[in-house]
Amino acid sequence: MFLTASLGASPVRVRRGFTLIELLIVVVIIGLLAAIAIPKFASTKEKAYLAEMKSDLRNLVTAQESYFAEHVTYSTSLGTLFTTSAGVTVTIGSMTGGGFAGTATHRGTSVSCMVAIGDAAAGGVEGAVTCN
Repeated sequence: MFLTASLGASPVRVRRGFTLIELLIVVVIIGLLAAIAIPKFASTKEKAYLAEMKSDLRNLVTAQESYFAEHVTYSTSLGTLFTTSAGVTVTIGSMTGGGFAGTATHRGTSVSCMVAIGDAAAGGVEGAVTCN
């Protein structure tokens, strides 16, 4: 398409669209932004897995205390207490007459979390969820 300039008869070409260089620059900028953002999302997933494990251990403590109030002993079976989150495995470890310890793992991370109540919390803070 040609337009004629009002002062002269020489045609003026109207350019529409982007050049290849402009498109390549945009692609490079988007690539750099993605390279910065992807590691941030990986750490966010790790935090979500830890939050799931901590939540399940807090639920374990609540369920165990409820069970203890009714039966005057802690339960050794998770099936009677509560259902864990998807991907989380909770195990009841050491059981004593006055306490228990529980651990949680997630298939998406190598970190595990632990909580101990009563006699099983020897040396640690009772009821505090710790992860390593």
